[in-house]
Amino acid sequence: MDTLTHALSGAIVGRLLAARQHGATPTATATPSAPATSVPVWQMVAAGAAAAAFPDLDFVLGYVSDLAYLRGHRGVTHSLVMLPLWGALLAWLFARLSRRNGATATPWRAFFGIACAGLLIHIFGDLITQFGTMIFAPISDRRFGWGTTFIIDLAITGLLVAGLVASTLWRHSKLPASIALALVIGWIGVGAVGRGEAIAAARAWAAANGIPAVELDAAPRPASPFNWTAIVFDGEQYHYAHLNTRRSEVLNASPDDNFLRRFSAPYRPVAMAQWQTRARFGNGDTQALARQVWGAEDFAFYRWFAMFPVLDHTENGASGSLCAGFRDLRFEIPGRAEAPFRYGLCSTPGANAWRLYELVTGGRRWIVTQ
Repeated sequence: MDTLTHALSGAIVGRLLAARQHGATPTATATPSAPATSVPVWQMVAAGAAAAAFPDLDFVLGYVSDLAYLRGHRGVTHSLVMLPLWGALLAWLFARLSRRNGATATPWRAFFGIACAGLLIHIFGDLITQFGTMIFAPISDRRFGWGTTFIIDLAITGLLVAGLVASTLWRHSKLPASIALALVIGWIGVGAVGRGEAIAAARAWAAANGIPAVELDAAPRPASPFNWTAIVFDGEQYHYAHLNTRRSEVLNASPDDNFLRRFSAPYRPVAMAQWQTRARFGNGDTQALARQVWGAEDFAFYRWFAMFPVLDHTENGASGSLCAGFRDLRFEIPGRAEAPFRYGLCSTPGANAWRLYELVTGGRRWIVTQ
C-alpha cells in the first residue's frame, strides 16, 4: 500500500485511541474520566499517522544498492517481531516532541500504544497486497501476502480521508473514524470475495481444458476489487487471463474516458477471458540457458522474490556472452508500458562467472552484487 494511505490509516487509529477530552488542555491529575497521561487528540492523530508511515523509511536501502532494497523492503521495519522495539523508539520520540515551551514532556508510555497500533495497521495494510511482507524478520525472510487488494486502492484512501474530514466536523465523536475503518475492512472483504471468484474461475478453466493445476492463484489489479489476473501453473507453463469476475459484457473504453474506465476495460468477463500461456523456461533452444541462469547462485535473490517467474528474453551479448532474463507475472498489468523487476544474468566468456543486470527502459542496468 502507498505511504500516504498508510499514514491516513494511522491517523484514523490515532483518533480512535485518543482519550475523550472536552477541554483544550489535558488534565495533569488523574480523574475517572481522563488519565493523568492523556494525550491531546491532535497529538494522537499525528502520532498515529507518523507511526503508520514509519516502516516505509526502508526506502533508504535503495541508496545502499538495488539488491539491498529488493531484499530488505518490507523487512525489519515491517516485522511483528521488531514491532515492540520500534514502538518504544517512536513513543520516546513522540514524547520528546510533545515538550513545548519548557513544559514537562508527556511520558513515553502514553504514546506507546498508538505507536504500536500505527505500526500494526501499516503491516496489515501491506499484508493485504501481494508484494510480500517479512513479518518475522530478522528471524525469517519468508514473505507473506493475502493478495486481496491492489497496492494502490483509491476507495480505501477515499474512505480514510472522508473519515478524517468527518472527525474534524464532529470532533467530540469517534463514530466517523469507526465507520471509516469498518468500511475499509468491508471493502477489503469485497476484494477477498473477488479473489476467491478469480481462483474458482482459474480452477474451472483448467479442469475444462484438461490442464493439471499444480498451482492456482490470482493477482489483484487496479480500478475494481473484481479485476484480477487469474493464474494456473501446470508445473512447466503458466496460463493466465485478465478477467473481471462480475462482468457479463466486454467493457469498451476510449482515450477520452475517465482513467478508472480505461484501467478496467482490459479485464474481460470470465466466459470471454483470453487465456495466454508462458513457459517458465521458454521453449526449444532457450530452455537450457534459462534453467542455467535460474539455478545460478547469483540469481538466488530472484528465486526468493518472484512468485510467478517466466523467461522474459534470451540473447547473445557482446563478446560472445549469453544472457537470459526473467519477469514476474505478478506485475503483468494490462496497459503498463514496462513491467518492473526484470532481472537476468549474462555469462562472462572465459571467466566461468555471471554478471547480474536489471532490464529497464533503454537497456540493461548492470548491478554490483558485492
